[in-house]
Amino acid sequence: MRKKTRPSRSFGSHVVLGKDVQMDPDVLIGCLPSRQIANKETFIGDAAILRSGTVIYAGTRIGAKLATGHHVVIREENQIGDEVCIWSHSIIDYGCRIGNRVKLHNQVYLAQYTVVEDDVFIGPGVVTTNDKYIALKNFPGPHIHRGAKIGAGVILLPGIHVGAGSLIGSGSVVTRDIPEEVVAYGNPAQVRGALQKR
Repeated sequence: MRKKTRPSRSFGSHVVLGKDVQMDPDVLIGCLPSRQIANKETFIGDAAILRSGTVIYAGTRIGAKLATGHHVVIREENQIGDEVCIWSHSIIDYGCRIGNRVKLHNQVYLAQYTVVEDDVFIGPGVVTTNDKYIALKNFPGPHIHRGAKIGAGVILLPGIHVGAGSLIGSGSVVTRDIPEEVVAYGNPAQVRGALQKR
């Protein structure tokens, strides 16, 4: 059974943990990156569950009830909301913004400066990108709007928007913006119709 509340080991003065944080023994929090960051303070909200192999870098702020699977990496300067689930072997690169109640399945990669709004579901093996030409710096990743669902194995190109409530079919390559409340799939992904609400 996981040990409740704050761990006995120290993570440094720049790490602040909320109440009732549960973590396995080999969790690392507040790792300093090789790149310079302006603010090293690392905050994890109440009732987080951090499973073995989780690594959270400095300068990231996370809300309440984060749950990680095994071997999750959350890089520096991320902002993550409440009730976010990030499952095993997923990587959140630096400078991302993730809203509330977001679920990221296994082996998801969020590239630098990706935005994921509230209530988004991202399936296993999804890859986002943030560099069209392999040489640019600070190019934005995709922006996935509220309530969108991204199927397994989808690739999203830099800077594209997935509209609120839309569904992207498994294996698609999203090369351009997708409007709200539609179903899109294919390579490249194309809108196939309006989303049928239950």
